[in-house]
Amino acid sequence: MVEWTDSERAIITSIFSNLDYEEIGRKSLCRCLIVYPWTQRYFGGFGSLYNAETILCNPLIAAHGTKILHGLDRALKNMDDIKNTYAELSLLHSDKLHVDPDNFRLLADCLTVVIAAKMGPAFTVDTQVAWQKFLSVVVSALGRQYH
Repeated sequence: MVEWTDSERAIITSIFSNLDYEEIGRKSLCRCLIVYPWTQRYFGGFGSLYNAETILCNPLIAAHGTKILHGLDRALKNMDDIKNTYAELSLLHSDKLHVDPDNFRLLADCLTVVIAAKMGPAFTVDTQVAWQKFLSVVVSALGRQYH
C-alpha cells in the first residue's frame, strides 16, 4: 500500500478541483496519439486518425479523453486502495482490449505535460512530485493484470 502525506493528498485534490475535464482529457489523449502514433491501433473504431488535425478534431477521441480523466476520479476518491479500485479496469484493458501496459505510462506522461502547461508556475517541484507519485500508482494498478 502506498503511503500519502497530507500535503500530497492536498496537492492531488487541488489539481483535480481545478481541472477542466473536457479540455485536459482531450488534449492529453490527442497528444499521446500524435506523439506516440503506435498507440492509435487501439482506437480503430474512432474514425480517421490520419494526421494530427484529424485526431485533434475527432469528437470520439475528445469524449474518451474526458472519460479517462473521470476514471482518474476513482483513484482520487480511493487513494488508499487504487490497486483494487482499478482491478476490473486492468482486467478489461489486458484481457479484452489487449492494450500494451506501457501505453498507460505514455498517456500519464502526456497528461503531466498538459497539466503542467495549464498550471504554469503553479506546477512546482512539490506539485510534480505528488502528481508523478499519484500517476505512477495508477499506471501500476492498470498494469496489474499483465504480471
